[in-house]
Amino acid sequence: VLHINQFFCNRIASAATNKHETNCNFLISLGLNQLPFDPANNNEPLQFGSASGPLVTEGLIENGGESSKKRKRTNAPSADNSRTLNVDSTAMTLPMSDPTAWATAMNNLGMTPLGIAGQPILPDFDPALGMMTGIPPITPMMPGLGIVPPPIPPDMPVVKEIIHCKSCTLFPPNPNLPPPATRERPPGCKTVFVGGLPENGTEQIIVEVFEQCGEIIAIRKSKKNFCHIRFAEEYMVDKALYLSGYRIRLGSSTDKKDTGRLHVDFAQARDDLYEWECKQRMLAREERHRRRMEEERLRPPSPPPVVHYSDHECSIVAEKLKDDSKFSEAVQTLLTWIERGEVNRRSANNFYSMIQSANSHVRRLVNEKAAHEKDMEEAKEKFKQALSGILIQFEQIVAVYHSASKQKAWDHFTKAQRKNISVWCKQAEEIRNIHNDELMGIRREEEMEMSDDEIEETTETKETEESALVSQTEALKEENDSLRWQLDAYRNEVELLKQEQGKAHREDDPNKEQQLKLLQQALQGMQQHLLKVQEEYKRKEAELEKIKDDKLQVEKMLENLKEKESCASRLCASSQDSDYPLEKTLNSSPIKSEREALLVGIISTFLHVHPFGASIEYICSYLHRLDNKICTSDVECLMSRLQHTFKQEMTGVGASLEKRWKFCGFEGLKLT
Repeated sequence: VLHINQFFCNRIASAATNKHETNCNFLISLGLNQLPFDPANNNEPLQFGSASGPLVTEGLIENGGESSKKRKRTNAPSADNSRTLNVDSTAMTLPMSDPTAWATAMNNLGMTPLGIAGQPILPDFDPALGMMTGIPPITPMMPGLGIVPPPIPPDMPVVKEIIHCKSCTLFPPNPNLPPPATRERPPGCKTVFVGGLPENGTEQIIVEVFEQCGEIIAIRKSKKNFCHIRFAEEYMVDKALYLSGYRIRLGSSTDKKDTGRLHVDFAQARDDLYEWECKQRMLAREERHRRRMEEERLRPPSPPPVVHYSDHECSIVAEKLKDDSKFSEAVQTLLTWIERGEVNRRSANNFYSMIQSANSHVRRLVNEKAAHEKDMEEAKEKFKQALSGILIQFEQIVAVYHSASKQKAWDHFTKAQRKNISVWCKQAEEIRNIHNDELMGIRREEEMEMSDDEIEETTETKETEESALVSQTEALKEENDSLRWQLDAYRNEVELLKQEQGKAHREDDPNKEQQLKLLQQALQGMQQHLLKVQEEYKRKEAELEKIKDDKLQVEKMLENLKEKESCASRLCASSQDSDYPLEKTLNSSPIKSEREALLVGIISTFLHVHPFGASIEYICSYLHRLDNKICTSDVECLMSRLQHTFKQEMTGVGASLEKRWKFCGFEGLKLT
C-alpha cells in the first residue's frame, strides 16, 4: 500500500506541475502575469488530508540491500511548523479526501481501484477492460499534462484569475455575472476607454496594468477617474477588453480612493479612423493596380504602326502587293494611306498602280474559291460513295443475320448463340437505319440546292435587265460627279495662275501663256465631254423610263389576262348551273377580278377583328403594308358595291363625327 501511495503521489505532483505550466502559458499569451504560487519550484511534499485526521505523506521504499524490509520515517517539523507526518499504522485506515480521484489514478495504471486498507472503491470496475465505466484513461494528449495545450471551446467562458502587479492587484469579477456591455467596434479601432479607475490612480499604474496587453502609444488621463489608451495594433484592444470588470486595489489599502472597478470599452478616435481610411485607400489602390495589370495582360496586342507615305515606302508596298504571301499586309497599308488623305496629284499615278495591283488578285481569289468548292464537292462525293458502300455491307450483314434466323439453320444453334445473333441483328439494323437516314438527308440537301438554284436563275433573269440599267445610271452619275470635280479643280488652278500672272510680268513668264492655253484647251475638252456625258445620261434615263412604262403595261396586260381567265372560268361554272346569258352574269357580279376578291377577303378579315368598325384611311393604311399601289378610292368603290358584305355608319358627335365601315357578311348571307 505504501508503494502505491508513493507512486500516485509522484504522478499527481507531476500532473499538477504540468497543468500549472499550461495555465501560466495561457495567461502569458493573454498578456497577464502568472500566479505567485509555482508547484514546479516548490519542494515541499504534497498532502492528502481529511477534515478530522492528520496529514498523510509519502512513504519511501528501499529495494537495495533488503528485499522485504519496509522502513518508515518521519519528517522533522519545519521552521514554520506548517507540515507534520505520522508514521503510525493507524494512518493507513484514515479516510481519503477524494475517493474518486484515487480510483481514477489507479484505473489509469490498469489496477483494480482499492482503498488504502484493501477494500474495493467502485463496484462497477471491469477487470477485462482494465478501466472503470465512464472514466477515460490518461493519454499524453490529454489537457493538463503539458504536452498539448488544452483547447478552449468557443461557448465556454474563460476563467479569470487574480492578477498581481507591482503597485496594485486585480481581482476577477463574479463569473456568474453577465459579461460587460461594449459599444460597436469602430473601424480600425486602436484606442480604448478605461473607466472606474481609483481616485489615487496615476498614469504609471495605468501603464503598469495595460502594458501587458501590448505597446502603448499614448495615454490621455482625465481628472474624473477615466482615461483613453491608444495601442500600436488592433489586436491589443481585444486583450485590454479582457480586463473589463476587474476590481483594482492599490497596494494593500482598503480605502475607497484606492479601489475601483475597471470598465474597458472601444473608443472612437480620429487618428484611428484616419489610419484605417489610409489603409483602405492603399488597398483600393493595390486592387486597382492589380485590375489594371490584369486588363493589360488580357488586352489583345495593338496592330503594328503604319509607316507614313513616301516614294520609297510606296515602291516597297507596290512590290508587296505583287506577292501573294504579303498581300494582306500591303493592302492594309494602302487602305490606311488612302484614308489618311495621302492621295494628291503628284502621287495619284502611284496609288492607281497599287490599286491596279490589288485588283489583279481578284482573279486569283476567285480561282482559289472555285478550287476549294471543287475540293468540297469531290469530298462530298467521296463521302457519299463511302457511305453507300458501308450501307451495302450493312445490308449484307443484316441479310446474313436474317438467313441465320430461319428455321433451317436456327434449330442447330444453342440458346446463348441464338440470343447473341438476335442482339447483333438488332444492333446492325439500328446502325444501318441511322446511316441510311444520313444518306437520304444528304440527297435531300442536294435536291433543295438544285431547286434553289433554279428559282434563283428565274429571278435573276428578270432582275438582270433592271439591275444592268440601274448600274449603268449609277456609273454615269459617278462619272458625271467626278468630271464636275475635275472641272472645279481646273477652274481653281486657272484662277490661281491668273492671279500669279497679274502679279508677275508677262515678259518674264513666257511659259505661263502656253500653260494657260493648254489649260483652256483641256477645260474646253472637259466641258465638251461633260456635255456628251449629260446627253448620254438623259438618254439612258429616258430609256429606263420607257422600259418601266413597258413593264407596267405588261403587268397590266397580265392582270387583264388573269381577270379574263377568271371570268371565263366563272362563266363556265355559271353556264352549267343556270341558263342566264353571259352578258347578264358579267354585269351582275360586283367583283371583277381575282385581285378584288383577295382585297375583299383581307378587308373582311380586318373588319372582323374590329367589330366597332374602322375608317377608310385606317383600312387603306393596313392594305398599304401589303401593296403600295392600292388606291383609297378603288377600295371605297369596291366596298360600296358589296352592300351585303360591308356597310357604312356614322359614329361620334359634333366635331368627332366619323364614317366607319363594318363587316355585315353574316347578316347579308341570311338576306341573300
